[in-house]
Amino acid sequence: MKKIVLLLLTLVSFSVSAQEKKEIKDQVVEASCGQCNFGMTSKKGCDLAVKIDGHSYFVEGTKIDQHGDAHAENGFCNAVRKAKVSGEIKNDKFIATDFALVDEKTKK
Repeated sequence: MKKIVLLLLTLVSFSVSAQEKKEIKDQVVEASCGQCNFGMTSKKGCDLAVKIDGHSYFVEGTKIDQHGDAHAENGFCNAVRKAKVSGEIKNDKFIATDFALVDEKTKK
């Protein structure tokens, strides 16, 4: 019986440590309001989110209003922008260590 309990505890601790955790370094991603443009839900208002490899994550480490007026014409609630990011995906959130909007001016 003790061996079974020990085995179960080992498996549980392994599964907890194996939660989704992925490092991101200098990757250009889509960034926008998760609720307005990525179809995400939250109990509060508009929140910054990024789309990495087709999956949307709310962002921690920076806020939606730190990058201009979210409700302006090119703001996150009205547009999907590009951002160069570094950080970590952990527990279904993107923990940003770097977040910079990419200038999307077209060359003529």
